[in-house]
Amino acid sequence: MKMTSVKLSRLLKERLQSENLSFHFDRDKDTLRVEDTLSGKGITLDLPPIIAKWEQKKEQAIEEVLYYVREALSAMKGEGQEITGKESKVFPVIRSTSFPTQSSKGVPLVFDEHTAETRVYFALDLGNSYRLIDEQMLTKEGWTKNRIRETAAFNLRSLPTVVKEDTVAGNTFYFFRANDGYDASRILNEAIINEYEKKIEGEFALSVPHQDVLILADVKNEAGYDILGQMSMSFFASGTVPITALSFLYQDGKLEPVFIMAKSKPQNK
Repeated sequence: MKMTSVKLSRLLKERLQSENLSFHFDRDKDTLRVEDTLSGKGITLDLPPIIAKWEQKKEQAIEEVLYYVREALSAMKGEGQEITGKESKVFPVIRSTSFPTQSSKGVPLVFDEHTAETRVYFALDLGNSYRLIDEQMLTKEGWTKNRIRETAAFNLRSLPTVVKEDTVAGNTFYFFRANDGYDASRILNEAIINEYEKKIEGEFALSVPHQDVLILADVKNEAGYDILGQMSMSFFASGTVPITALSFLYQDGKLEPVFIMAKSKPQNK
C-alpha cells in the first residue's frame, strides 16, 4: 500500500479518536493539526517526513507519532500545576534519548542521563495524565534538581510490585506489570535489582521496551538471548509509550546496552 498524506491523516485520526481531540487536515501544506477540544491547545504534524519514516518502519513509525502527540498534549494539559503540596505524586519516568529535552514552549525539562539509549525524566502525576517537570517549575517553587531526584526515588520505592514469572527453554523471565505508568521506572529501584541479582544463576539481562513493562531475565543459554530479543521487540512495537527495543546486561552495577543477534550471544554495542 502506498501511503499518502490523506491516508496518513485518516489513519492518525482513527488511532487518536478516543483522545477527545479535534483534527484539521491542510491539503495545501500537507499538515495535520491536532487539538485538545477542552484547552484549544495542540500541535501541527508535518506529514511528508512521517510518510518517509513509514516507508521504512511501517507500524513503528505510526506508534512513534502517536507517542509524540500524546506526550505533547499531556504536557500541555499540565501547565500551571505545582509540585509543592503534591510531593507524593512525583515519579521518575524512563524515556528514549530521542525524546525532547524541552517542553513545547522551549523550557528545558528536568532529566538525568541513564544509559546510551535512555534518560530519566521526572513527572508530576495528575491522575489521568501527568506533567513532565521543567526547570521553570523548579525555579518558581524553589526546588532543586537533587530534591526532585530524591523525592521521585522515594516515591518509586513505595510503589507495590506485580511480577509474573515465566520459564522458556531453561531461561527465567520476570515481567513487572503493575500498569501504574511506572513499570519501566522500576529499573531505577536498586532494592529490586539487587534482590533479583541474587537469584540469577546465568547472566542478568534487563529490558524496558515501553513505559508499562520491565523485563528481568536470568539468561542461562544462547536461546535466552533470542527469546529476550523477540520479547523486547514485540513489546516495543505494541507499547503506547515505546522506549527501546534494545536489552541491557547488568554487570558490576552498570547497565550495558547489547545487540541481540539471532541464535547467538549478543555483542556489546
